[in-house]
Amino acid sequence: MSQIAALGIIGDPVAHSLSPAMHNAALQALAINQQYVRWHTPAAELPARVQSLRAEGMLGANVTLPHKVAIAPLLDRTLAIAQELGAVNTIVREADGSLTGHNTDAPALQASLQAAGIDLASQRAVILGAGGAARAALWALRNAGCQQISLINRTLSSAQALVLPHEQALAATDPHVADCLAKASLLINVTSLGWKDTDPAPLDLGLLHAKLLVYDTVYRQTPLLKGAAAIGAAHCDGLDMLVRQAGLAFSLWFNQPAPLAVMRTAALAALQG
Repeated sequence: MSQIAALGIIGDPVAHSLSPAMHNAALQALAINQQYVRWHTPAAELPARVQSLRAEGMLGANVTLPHKVAIAPLLDRTLAIAQELGAVNTIVREADGSLTGHNTDAPALQASLQAAGIDLASQRAVILGAGGAARAALWALRNAGCQQISLINRTLSSAQALVLPHEQALAATDPHVADCLAKASLLINVTSLGWKDTDPAPLDLGLLHAKLLVYDTVYRQTPLLKGAAAIGAAHCDGLDMLVRQAGLAFSLWFNQPAPLAVMRTAALAALQG
């Protein structure tokens, strides 16, 4: 009889997710007899999916688009960063069957940037996008003491809703965007542009310059990263962030350090495969 999966990723779509590859490799490496699967969950089925996590033997789940915000009210509690951001990417089933929401995206992004040797406190940072991932990026930069932050988005009101009084929000069509990028030292793309080969870059590539460090949360070679490479700018994709957020989730479920090297190898193999 096949084992019922106690862990999985909730989203719509989820077929592309690398989470099963990473987590199942980690489970195998640590000889933990569990299974992690994809749970394709349209919005109408989200309450039932969350309820299923309360069953005896379940451990929890990861949450991806488009449910990170909508899932929070369905849980018994959200803690720390998830509560602050209003977004959940990890659910832990507690011993009493209650469900706790966490956010590992924000600390994973901060750790990934710092692991790349970036002193975040000294950066003049620009974030492209104003969705849920922008909240995580803002948290990471603020938590690390970054004082100069600009948020650029197609819809100005969405960017304005996220920034603090001392931060800057600009519409993508604002003529001041060019000057903002010229003075920036760190550019973080949190839009989804780049997932598809046909996607355009999230900004005019002519605005990039060699002193700009370009970080794309999309974990593939996007037009933005190719543009950065073409002018000799330092650049990094989102694979390291992906692995780190998965590792933090793993530690929440099993109360032990995750084998990050194993998870990174599995993620790379899944991408190449």
